[in-house]
Amino acid sequence: MVYNTSQTIVPGKLNVHLVPHTHGDVGWLKTVDQYYVGSNNSIQGACVQNVLDSLVPALLADKNRKFIYVEQAFFQRWWRDQSEEVQNVVRQLVSSGQLEFINGGMCMHDEAATHYIDMIDQITLGHQFIKSEFGVTPRIGWQIDPFGHSAVQAYLLGAEVGFDSLFFGRIDYQDSIKRKRDKSLEVVWRGSKSLGSSSQIFAGAFPNHYDPPSGFYFEVNDDSPIVQDDINLFDYNVQDRVNDFVAAALAQVIRSSC
Repeated sequence: MVYNTSQTIVPGKLNVHLVPHTHGDVGWLKTVDQYYVGSNNSIQGACVQNVLDSLVPALLADKNRKFIYVEQAFFQRWWRDQSEEVQNVVRQLVSSGQLEFINGGMCMHDEAATHYIDMIDQITLGHQFIKSEFGVTPRIGWQIDPFGHSAVQAYLLGAEVGFDSLFFGRIDYQDSIKRKRDKSLEVVWRGSKSLGSSSQIFAGAFPNHYDPPSGFYFEVNDDSPIVQDDINLFDYNVQDRVNDFVAAALAQVIRSSC
């Protein structure tokens, strides 16, 4: 069964964007090394290397698939271990647009307690590598998990870097309630009064943090119903899951700006 999943915008219809992306903490409950190789899983089940190893064949299997990668600290470690053949395949995926680097820093830096020099340095290291290896520059800011958001991120590491937009997940709960009510989760953020319009960037706060809708998480420790799409097997549930997804999309529209 094939559904129309083209990227064409249909006027008068609700257009839903599914964005497969990484969110790999460069050290949190485990060390960077433990996150990468998947050790010490008694604390947290996570193996970034497995994500990257499975990413390339998954994209090659279907040219319509796309993926965005964020944390260069993990990607560069994986990249150094790959053969020239695999590296060339990845370059082709980047060139075709199937694989896109966003944010582009070594990590998704904090904004509330970080000095701006450190923010600049880690972004610079990541962007230099991406430009050198792939000849491209990230165009999207992706600060979905930091606690707090600063004007420096909006203008210096957003608009002034050349980003088209900036997305984030964490805002104060009272602010979130108000913005959902006012349908103002999406704004044009001017990060500097003195710089004027050159410091402006389109910014969007997610209505439900950075998680997918309930019932569509599909992680190893989640009990979301699978999509059973083989009509010859018991528990065929495609229509039910489609209805669930449509309901989730409509509910999100009610809570956010469209």
